[in-house]
Amino acid sequence: MDKLHYEDFVEGSTHSFGPRTMTRDEIVAYAREFDSQPMHLDDEAAKDSLLGGLSASGWHTCCFMFRMLYDNLISKSASLGSPGIEETKWLRPVRPDIPLTLHVDILDKRASKSRPEMGLVRMRAQLRGTDGVPVVDQTSTLLIGVREPREAAAR
Repeated sequence: MDKLHYEDFVEGSTHSFGPRTMTRDEIVAYAREFDSQPMHLDDEAAKDSLLGGLSASGWHTCCFMFRMLYDNLISKSASLGSPGIEETKWLRPVRPDIPLTLHVDILDKRASKSRPEMGLVRMRAQLRGTDGVPVVDQTSTLLIGVREPREAAAR
């Protein structure tokens, strides 16, 4: 199958992927390595935390969300990377074994003025629980290859 190029992304389109779950063991393993706060490591300590129970690290949740985004969209596109993330909001705790679905809205896109071989696709990604309420909300931009750059098309 041909990769998705800049021309294939449609402003206003929505894509959904999943569901996938994070297990308790995955949450604790990530926390041990990267975010050793008690609410991510220990059930009893987590009960007394602001989160009220064992929850995935926000950074783990972002990595989890990116894995879903990569597997289902980025790996299938002519991705050239990203200039960055505009905003990330952690809205609710992510508990073990709760199915999570990724929803991606293509907000807008524009051709690069200086690099005709790429376009910029701005998107909003939300990881949502089974009730449809977002647990993470992130806005970012992807650099996507153009199928036929302006210079080649002008020849």
